[in-house]
Amino acid sequence: MELLSFFYFCSFLYFLFTIWKHFDEKRHQECYILSYQCYKPTDDRKLNTEFSGDVIKRTKNLGLNEYKFLLKAVVSSGIGEQTYGPRIMFAAREDSPTLDDGISEMDEFFHDTIQKLFDKSGFSPSDIDVLVVNVSMLSSIPSLSARIINHYKLRHDVKVFNLTGMGCSASLISVDIVSRVFKSHKNINALVVTSESLSPNWYSGNDKSMILSNCLFRSGGCVILLTNKTALKNRAMFKLKCLIRTHHGARDESYGCCIQTEDDKGNTGFHLGKNLPKAATRAFVDNLREIAPKILPIRELLQFLVMSFMKKLKGNRKQSGGAKTSAVDFKTGVDHFCIHTGGKAVIDGIGVSLGLEKYDLEPARMTLHRFGNTSASSLWYVLAYMEAKKRLKKGERVLMISFGAGFKCNSCLWEVARDLDGGNVWDDCIDEYPPESLANPFLEKYGWIQHEDIATFKLPE
Repeated sequence: MELLSFFYFCSFLYFLFTIWKHFDEKRHQECYILSYQCYKPTDDRKLNTEFSGDVIKRTKNLGLNEYKFLLKAVVSSGIGEQTYGPRIMFAAREDSPTLDDGISEMDEFFHDTIQKLFDKSGFSPSDIDVLVVNVSMLSSIPSLSARIINHYKLRHDVKVFNLTGMGCSASLISVDIVSRVFKSHKNINALVVTSESLSPNWYSGNDKSMILSNCLFRSGGCVILLTNKTALKNRAMFKLKCLIRTHHGARDESYGCCIQTEDDKGNTGFHLGKNLPKAATRAFVDNLREIAPKILPIRELLQFLVMSFMKKLKGNRKQSGGAKTSAVDFKTGVDHFCIHTGGKAVIDGIGVSLGLEKYDLEPARMTLHRFGNTSASSLWYVLAYMEAKKRLKKGERVLMISFGAGFKCNSCLWEVARDLDGGNVWDDCIDEYPPESLANPFLEKYGWIQHEDIATFKLPE
């Protein structure tokens, strides 16, 4: 009997140990953001209206139609004149870049922003266990991650991931990599470095599907410090709740809609196909379908199922006219929407699809106007805007949505871990946003181009 009692006692202890181990492992698998730092280039790299017009004028291969098309694209882009470009543009060498131009552009970002993050957070290079660098359109040997390790003298056992070719949604892919590493390693810190090198990627030809990227992308970047250390969770800004990645690369239509290629004259550029909106919509819908059950309350999901069932009983009659709006109210599970600033049409399209209001879209629209499309780092400028506006309160949830070549749609949900009150890249201008009227300096200077008859239109001298 005593032996049996001892056996039961040991079994009970083992049961308790198993439960404790499960919760302890889960506790150490959490992913927290401790700090992040967006990059603000120096003022001598600002692309004001006058200079942007000069850059377009000196593009020698443009004909009348292409010149007018490019100016119209700039006018309707939603981008202001406070955005930044690479130094090669100010040296008037954008059509003849060197490898050093791209590397120097990245070094300037690395040395400025990573150091500011260390100073702000109190962490040092020796505290970093994992480094993830994503710069899609520049690959060097040694890698860009190796340049960071060499400059900051990171430890020899740092785990390194260097991503290229992942497009505008690469920063969420980087976060996903970190969160997966966190599931198998306890008490570690990770540094995510996200940017894009514009210097070597100016398109010098006249293909309309490729010259558009010249006026959409701007210089920027962000560095994010993450951890799974439970001892640091009280310092955390955000806690990752879930992250969903959707990749439609198996579809030829999706794969080729957004691709780096050469035109018929051998000029390298970034092709944006006419089927891009369709591919983006398909990826977006599939991504939302997967993330919705993870972030929405059960009552909203049940209501959606009932409505869907009733529509089928009624013969699934289609409503005519207007853009499609999601039948699910995402605002029942999300407090703030952090949307990639791919362009005015992208922001407006997502707003219609999710039934969002002007307040919800304000951060993305203001970020597009102030910083432009900074590729994979765009989301973090949008998040910084919300923080600077003191919108982010403890317990609230932020949905990030990004798109990228491939074609990909990635999204994630963050929970605000404590009240946040600014202190970031927006500090010097946040009081100016949102303005009563969002000025469009390009429209004021080049708006006439939209009404110009191409038969009488002349290139400027």
